[in-house]
Amino acid sequence: MNEKQKIILFDGVCNLCNGAVTYIIKRDKKNVFKFATLQSETGQELVSKFKIDTLKVDSIILIDGDKHYEKSTAALHIAKQLSGAYPLLFGFMIVPKFLRNAVYDYVARNRYKWFGKKESCMIPTPELKSKFI
Repeated sequence: MNEKQKIILFDGVCNLCNGAVTYIIKRDKKNVFKFATLQSETGQELVSKFKIDTLKVDSIILIDGDKHYEKSTAALHIAKQLSGAYPLLFGFMIVPKFLRNAVYDYVARNRYKWFGKKESCMIPTPELKSKFI
């Protein structure tokens, strides 16, 4: 993995999370991101290494070198790297974290109810396989 590459850990059985990953891949023109499910061996190793409590954070986590970002902060750091106008969303970092995360947590809590859940993790297509670790 190169120095500039960032890893997005996501809930592999969540339809919303899988949709978000597909959305990110299409807009990751600089090839900044690699992906791993939280349920995978790689995901579990990174969760352990960064001492992430998956009872509190179980949707999307961004690993960036020796740092990690969770919840709304992760989403905004991801948006900052995407093509188009998405980097402008990073401006929401000025909103206090407790407010951003309240909205994030509400969606995360209801994601299975609203978007459904898969029986198993997403299997990437051959052309997307290189994006997953």
